[in-house]
Amino acid sequence: MSRTAVFLKTAAVIVLGLTAAGCGAADRLSEVGKQPALTAIQDPTTMPGYRPVRMPLPTPVPVHYNNNSLWRSGARAFFEDQRASKVGDILTVLVTISDRAEFDNETEREREGTDTSGVTGALGNAIDTIFLPAGSSSSDLASTEGTSRFRGSGSVDREERLRTTVAAVVTQVLPNGNLVIEGRQEIRVNFEVRELIVAGVVRPEDISSDNTILSDKIAEARIGYGGRGQITDFQQPRYGQQVLDIVLPF
Repeated sequence: MSRTAVFLKTAAVIVLGLTAAGCGAADRLSEVGKQPALTAIQDPTTMPGYRPVRMPLPTPVPVHYNNNSLWRSGARAFFEDQRASKVGDILTVLVTISDRAEFDNETEREREGTDTSGVTGALGNAIDTIFLPAGSSSSDLASTEGTSRFRGSGSVDREERLRTTVAAVVTQVLPNGNLVIEGRQEIRVNFEVRELIVAGVVRPEDISSDNTILSDKIAEARIGYGGRGQITDFQQPRYGQQVLDIVLPF
């Protein structure tokens, strides 16, 4: 690719980035002096990006009642179960995340080589007399030396803790009885909004009698905790800096 093509491509990316930044800046200017707005309560199944969950499932077992019996096959209790079991039911997710990772790696490599080539004996004497200047010897026609050294080290020390609760809504009941849940919580404090999102698949058997479930019991769990507002805005690089970080090669 020629330098002109690279320059034009880079310029196009910068223009697109600045255009997007201008649109975002206009929206932000309209919110100067205002608190960040909370999003409206919506049906999770109608939100952009929502997709029904499809997973391998066993063959459904038909439900039947025995003659002259109040007991239904597959029921977990004689009386009605108050735990979430149907689409639209609510259960409480106890989010408990306590992760710690520590790695320390060090690598050192060194290589050294020396090569010497020449001609000795009668042939060497002839070469010295006819072809080489005085003071030179054919026994040392070529000599190479090489040294390579590499040393690298890296360490990771990370610790994350999150303990909170959020109410989630059952959005699907899979054919095997597992529940697909999704919950969203927004809290506004002054000019900052904190968002907590929880989604995944749970087994009805893992839901406690008080209609709660631990986050480590959620399969395909998606847990997001972040924020938006003035504090988050100041913690992010400017749009121009982000564009330059992407397009600049150095």
